[in-house]
Amino acid sequence: MSTFWSLWIIIITIGTLVGVAFILYWCVKDKMGVPSGEDMGHEYDGIRELNNDLPKWWTYLFIATFIFSVVYLALYPGLGNFKGLLGWQSSDQTVTSIEESKASIARAQANKQLDQYAKELDDADAHFGEAFRKMAMTDDGQGLRAIVDIAGNEESIKVGQRLFLQNCSQCHGSDARGQLGFPNLTDTAWLYGGEPDAIVATVMDGRIGEMPAWIDVLGAEGVEEVVSYTLSLSGRKVNAREAAAGKSRFVVCAACHGTDGKGNPALGAPDLTDNTWLYGDSRAAVTETVAHGRIGVMPAWKDILGKEKVQLVSAYVWSLSNTEKE
Repeated sequence: MSTFWSLWIIIITIGTLVGVAFILYWCVKDKMGVPSGEDMGHEYDGIRELNNDLPKWWTYLFIATFIFSVVYLALYPGLGNFKGLLGWQSSDQTVTSIEESKASIARAQANKQLDQYAKELDDADAHFGEAFRKMAMTDDGQGLRAIVDIAGNEESIKVGQRLFLQNCSQCHGSDARGQLGFPNLTDTAWLYGGEPDAIVATVMDGRIGEMPAWIDVLGAEGVEEVVSYTLSLSGRKVNAREAAAGKSRFVVCAACHGTDGKGNPALGAPDLTDNTWLYGDSRAAVTETVAHGRIGVMPAWKDILGKEKVQLVSAYVWSLSNTEKE
């Protein structure tokens, strides 16, 4: 924060407190010239006005809150760039990357600094870290439990679900059914494979999927023909002439999606025959995809969650499409 805005905040805050203190002082002084409790000579709707003092509890409460605010502003940050006498901070606001954040947290924890975020992480690991490790690690503590084994434990799945809701639901939804541009995790249509190892790899290291734009290669007419053929692969009714022409042009797509259009999990290329469309199944949406391409990014979670939590989340995700629903 610049010096100007820091001073601006300090002046306004202190000025407000001084103003409040003055108003309180003014109100507790009797300036009416009438003894306390006496009739002021005013009547409205049968109600007489008396010169009563402010309630003592109200006055004392106001004074207490004023004193509290002064002490709070002295101990904690709140007056511009003033850091407070205790040196407390919610988190290190100077970090610009995960690596810097982790280093800052470790430094704050080692030096016992009053960094709230670092303290909460330290407390969370002390209270829950061992529980995460116990659920995710083998009994001898030498390796990670198999995803299938974790998925068979009801308590572990509940923990995995909570981790999912905290970290993954913003994109995939609280029910894991996804939304436009974000895959549904409850079906069997997996871009990079639905095997346990594939899911762990996706969550751990993330994915970057890119569908190139073909408008410059195919032209507008060629795009329409390829779209018609692509839609026909999933049983849609299309213009037969366009689909036939699009089949010969599909060779540029076959390198990723395969000659049969069934996709390639190694590349994250979707199956075009199953009628599952990540960016919408309308002709306009598919045309937009073919003409201008798509780029999808799944962030890596290994540095945020750690291997034990990744294992628990992965087991929960795997269970969504691999266990019987009641």
